[in-house]
Amino acid sequence: MKYVPLGRTGLNVSRVCLGTMTWGTQNNQADADVQIEYALANGVNFIDTAEMYSVPPTPESYGKTETIIGNWLSRNPSRREEFVLATKIAGVGLDYIRDGGPITGAAVIAAVDASLARLQTDYIDLYQLHWPNRPHPHFSKHFPGQVTFSDIDRDEHSAQMLDILRGIDASVKAGKIRHFGLSDDTTWGINEYIRLSDKYDLPRVASIQNEFSLLHAKDWPYLIENCVHEGVAYLPWSALAAGALTGKYVGGARPEGSRWAYAQRNGLFRDTALSEKAVLGYLEVAKKHNLSPAQLALAWCNQVDGVTSTIIGATSLAQLKEDMSAFDLALSDEVLADIMTVFKEYPVPF
Repeated sequence: MKYVPLGRTGLNVSRVCLGTMTWGTQNNQADADVQIEYALANGVNFIDTAEMYSVPPTPESYGKTETIIGNWLSRNPSRREEFVLATKIAGVGLDYIRDGGPITGAAVIAAVDASLARLQTDYIDLYQLHWPNRPHPHFSKHFPGQVTFSDIDRDEHSAQMLDILRGIDASVKAGKIRHFGLSDDTTWGINEYIRLSDKYDLPRVASIQNEFSLLHAKDWPYLIENCVHEGVAYLPWSALAAGALTGKYVGGARPEGSRWAYAQRNGLFRDTALSEKAVLGYLEVAKKHNLSPAQLALAWCNQVDGVTSTIIGATSLAQLKEDMSAFDLALSDEVLADIMTVFKEYPVPF
């Protein structure tokens, strides 16, 4: 396993981050215990979760994943320092979480305490804002006309961000969190948080996790360049495009127990005719070079300049082993060229 700096935090994290959002719906406590043990035994020292998990998000699934991790920690308290633990506060829009209200400084303080209780730990290494309060171009809203930035009150949202930073600062000073990061945010979001933290001597943003894969690479090059030069760790999520890049959904297939078999997931915005054509192209590249489709997609993500640690999730130990094996691979120039041939044909398939 290789390790890299997590932004400017002074922490080093594995190139693989263990994602957990299926724990509590598709996976039970025993499954999670096995995955944690396997990941730690094989060098992973970075685990990511969120108060909103497990998924699909529902009032009943809220907090289940943190609780599962907390149950493991309660049985293994001496192992807490073996890994960097990241979680997230849910953003605006879910009426069963703080009445659907926006992230505020007060909400951060309350949500941190609730997460600590579920996680059964005294501190969170990386506390992330799951999505911003303002309209944003994530979750397939990245085409012109889907978000109107000129309608957003910059000063209002900057003031909200300052209030959030002050809540984060209070939690840092209380020893409850060590660092903070963003999720599903933009270049402006990163830089405005940096500007505010510099101006008011508040905690500096350490990382951002956004969706990034062969089917969804909109952060390259502009946002990733910004991360590199500002010392902000870039953490891709859904590097397999919610499993699409494995090929298991080709032809409308919905394997039992898979994410797209769940009604609220069901491919969502990723299930398009162009996505299927792109996937078929990548399947041919993987076959040509004797790689599994998952290995191809994850190894490519790992080799993108500016990527810090890729978040992977699995519903079985076999999947986790296959996914982790991708990070031992170094794709040749020939493989990368073949990948780019497909990529250039389908640069934005959803």
